[in-house]
This record gives sequence, C-alpha cells and structure tokens, in this order.
Amino acid sequence: MSRYRASAGITDDWQHFDFAVADGVATVTLNRPEKLNPLTFESYADLRDLLAELPHRGDTRVLVIRGQGKGFCGGGDVNEIIGELIQMDADGLMGFTRMTGDVIRAMRECPIPIIAGIQGIAAGAGSVVAIAADFRICTPQARFAFLFTKVGLSGGDMGAAYLLPRLVGYGRATELLMLGDTIDAETADRYGLVTQLTDDLDGACAALARRLADGPTLGLQQTKSLITRELDMPLGPAMELDAMTQALLMTTHDHAEFHAAFNAKRPPEWTGR
Repeated sequence: MSRYRASAGITDDWQHFDFAVADGVATVTLNRPEKLNPLTFESYADLRDLLAELPHRGDTRVLVIRGQGKGFCGGGDVNEIIGELIQMDADGLMGFTRMTGDVIRAMRECPIPIIAGIQGIAAGAGSVVAIAADFRICTPQARFAFLFTKVGLSGGDMGAAYLLPRLVGYGRATELLMLGDTIDAETADRYGLVTQLTDDLDGACAALARRLADGPTLGLQQTKSLITRELDMPLGPAMELDAMTQALLMTTHDHAEFHAAFNAKRPPEWTGR
C-alpha cells in the first residue's frame, strides 16, 4: 500500500459491484444483469471511492470495467434513482449530480489506464462511463445511447458534452447528445467510439490489460495525464508540460532499462520505477 495513504485504510469489501485484483489487473464487474447493470446512489459512490483508492493500493496497474450478462450498463436505475430524485430538493439534487460527475472526473484523473469491456447496451450514465475510459473494447452486439434528452434532461450530463466532442467531433456529438438515438457497434466504430471490435471480448480485454499491466507504468500513467490535462491548454504551455514530463521520465529506471535492453538485444523488463 502507498505510504501516502496515512490513516485511511484500503477498502476490502465493495458491496455494490464485484471487485477483484489479479497480477496487476483490477476488475470491476457491475452485477445486476437482470436490470442491465444499472447504477444506483450506492454504486456511484463506491466507484468514486474506489477510483480514489486504486493508485494507493500498490497492486493495480490497469482497471477493467465490465457488466454481467447481456449489457454493460443501462444507466441510472429508473426507480431507485429517478424515482427518488423527483422527490428531492435542490440541495439534494446538486449533491447527486456532483457525485455522478465526480465518478467521471475520477476516471479521467486516475493515473491507472481504464478499459471498458462492452458486450451490449451502454446507455445514459453507462455510455458516459464508457467514454470516460481510456479504451473501449466492444463486441458486435454493443450499443451506445446517450439518452438524457429522452428523459427530459440535458444531453450534457456527467461531462458528456466535454468528453464526447473530443472523441467523435462536434457534429457527431451534437447528433448523439441532442437526439439520444441508440447506435450499433458498427456505427460507434465508424464514429470513433470503439477501440477494438471483437467477438472475443474476454480475450481482447485480457490481452490489452496484460499489455498495459506489463508495460512501462510511469510512461503510460504520464501519457494519460497529459492527454487529459492538455485538452484545454494552449500549445505553448502544453509543450512546456511535455518537456518537463519527459525530462523527469528520462531519470527513471525504466528509461535506463530500455537502453540496456536495446543494447543486450532483449525485451525490456519494466518495473514502474
């Protein structure tokens, strides 16, 4: 465990999804397949808190998010969330909407690479979780639906209006967020939402997770950080941040290991130091 955790312990029991770590790969599995794995107040909060803990665990180099059964995540539970929200006052509603946004911000700010494995519908909040991941591995049965306007809300929920145009462009994002139509995997792939389209979701997620977990951890983490932070930076400050980051990484064991491995004609043995 990280020495920077101090008094707060690491959570061993996540009650609102399945969680496991094996050989550097952590997996969150949304586990309510009978309702297409909807998010609830509690699962939002657990995801937010888990993402804050992951960098401190010491055993995780990559996170995979999956859903049980036929779907990835059908969004917020209609009765357990919407049914309660319509009874809340403004203060309660702001607490909820800030919490859901905190999940997406935590996904982007967490230095650990995140893979979403999508075998069916990713709708509403589930679609935003998917686009907040660094990689989206999809089967041909995957579907995306940004449904917020269809329930009378803004399409710009949980950071969708920030993230989606940066993935698919202004025009496609306008179409998806304003109309709320469901698109199939082929269309999502054409729009640029899909990292890999495959019939073997388990194998593809495992292969990518293994590649990331066995890779140069510091370099991968800093790449994710720069992608996130430079989205809204002018070119000059972005170039300076790149230069400072590269200079720092040039002092690492991993960079020296590449040089040694190159001259020895062997694969590098990355240690994340």
